[in-house]
Amino acid sequence: MTDSTVPSYVYTCTEYRQEMILLALRRKLLLPDLSEEERRQLAEEITRMERELGM
Repeated sequence: MTDSTVPSYVYTCTEYRQEMILLALRRKLLLPDLSEEERRQLAEEITRMERELGM
């Protein structure tokens, strides 16, 4: 018999933190006063984090 109250996946604080960092990077990327170099670096960091998180 399986206990349906126990989630099959545990969402950790570390995963939550990484997702919040990713969200902040995405929001920063929308700022109008960024240089092209800053945009490129942010996009690379976003891509790297998405890969790490399996997105």
